Amino acid sequence: MGSLLDPDARGRVILVGAGPGDPGLLTVRAVEALKAADVVVHDGLIDPAVLDYAPAHAQRISVAKQRARHTLPQEAINALIVAHVKAGSIVVRLKGGDPFVFGRGGEEVEAVRAAGLRVEVVPGVSAALGCAAEAMLPLTHRDWSSAVSFVAGQCKGLSDQDWSGLAGKGRTLVIYMGVASGSMIADKLMADGLTPDLPVAVLERGTLKGSRAIRTVLADLGGMIEREKVLSPAIIVVGEVVLLSDAENRLLGFARQAEALA
Repeated sequence: MGSLLDPDARGRVILVGAGPGDPGLLTVRAVEALKAADVVVHDGLIDPAVLDYAPAHAQRISVAKQRARHTLPQEAINALIVAHVKAGSIVVRLKGGDPFVFGRGGEEVEAVRAAGLRVEVVPGVSAALGCAAEAMLPLTHRDWSSAVSFVAGQCKGLSDQDWSGLAGKGRTLVIYMGVASGSMIADKLMADGLTPDLPVAVLERGTLKGSRAIRTVLADLGGMIEREKVLSPAIIVVGEVVLLSDAENRLLGFARQAEALA
């Protein structure tokens, strides 16, 4: 990639991936963009240390989103960005993970271009890559998995989504935003032919303080999420590569607990 857009130009947008949470996973290019910002429009769960890279005078605007509750709808976020750019500001749109991996970055690029404004995208370490690395979970492995797929678990008509062929022998499936629908996801995958004993991991708050990596089998996914009181942000990884990770086997612990009560 070339240098950031003309550093002397005003009225532009830089979509920046902030990575999965740990400020140490920011790219050099992301830091350069933040230092040039007049306005930072940022997601929730952005570490304050990341925002500190922006100048003290830069306006910081949170557009944090939570399940079923958004500070601003996407259309309003688009309009906010465009308005600040038209006023001559350098706007950094700071997004968790990577802007183009379930970050709605494509929609924001379209909105900025439709307004005739300039935009650049600075990629970030995606949640899947950051969380998996922390848990020592290789998403691909020459002996275990030659393909990896990413899907969104929080979507309308989940049961109608076609995930056939995305998981199973020699394949890894990574599910974003799937904690709230873990039981339905497991039922769906088993209905599509996956075996109930296929390993599955939940990587909670990856790279952040209090992170957890826990595993079980597919049939117990919903049960484990409930027992362990897993909260977002978290990703789910389905596939044999889970057995290579440092994720703690919570099914084994649950079985021992049940034996003790018998």
